[in-house]
Amino acid sequence: MIHLAPVDEGQRFLKQAKDNSRPLLELVALSGFERPQDLIHLFVGGSELHGAKVGKTDDTDLYGVYIEDPEQALGLDPSEHFVWSTAGDERRNGPDDVDVTLYSLRKWAGMAAKGNATALHFLFAEPKEVEPGAWKKIQAGRGLFLSRNSSKQFLGFADDQFKRLTGEKGSGKKGQRPEYIGKYGYDTKAAMHGLRLLYECLELMAHQRISLPRPEKDLLIEVRSGEWTLERVLAHAKKLARAVEDAVAGSPLPEKVDRRAISELVAQVHLEFWRRGQFK
Repeated sequence: MIHLAPVDEGQRFLKQAKDNSRPLLELVALSGFERPQDLIHLFVGGSELHGAKVGKTDDTDLYGVYIEDPEQALGLDPSEHFVWSTAGDERRNGPDDVDVTLYSLRKWAGMAAKGNATALHFLFAEPKEVEPGAWKKIQAGRGLFLSRNSSKQFLGFADDQFKRLTGEKGSGKKGQRPEYIGKYGYDTKAAMHGLRLLYECLELMAHQRISLPRPEKDLLIEVRSGEWTLERVLAHAKKLARAVEDAVAGSPLPEKVDRRAISELVAQVHLEFWRRGQFK
């Protein structure tokens, strides 16, 4: 389900979303998601999660995971995801915009099993304002979702960022960031995210975790703030990519995930949630 906010509704949401006293669950309800009681995970993502936020330059990204009703999970009409944005689909997000991205547990687990970098962040972010029991069970089994194969996703995602900087690839769905390019000569936020992904992959391969916020957040903020030249960024990225390749070769992680074990965990969490009667 993709929901784009009408102008009036979006402005009302923005006004309330920027009030720091508003609970995250209330903001999710304002987005139109009808079953906040089914959420088992909820957190603020993006640059704030990584520790690389600079001033009031970023939008607000809310991420979460929910349990489908039995008829959705087992029937003909699954409810796999909910996406809502005040920016709509026509323009890039600004600092006052809010995105809400929620996945069913089955949808998220499938993404994480493939090594999707964004999905793996969920495992290392602590749940906010929801009953943590179900997600703690997922986190207790997070090793099931980790594999050397996920390095391909991180490296590919990072490579896309750098190729956009050098013009080898298109600018993406909503274009580049002219405010950064005009000020620094290149998209420093894209450069920051590219390096972040490489650092995350290096830590994941070597230590089987992703630290949030990032230990190298000061370096990432330097890059985002234009203190590095593009040449220095690309040289550092090349060095990190080589380190990642070495870390993958010596990683204690299995080559691939055990999809059957993941399925068993996901099924257990569903059944326990349903038995507690936490759906209506």
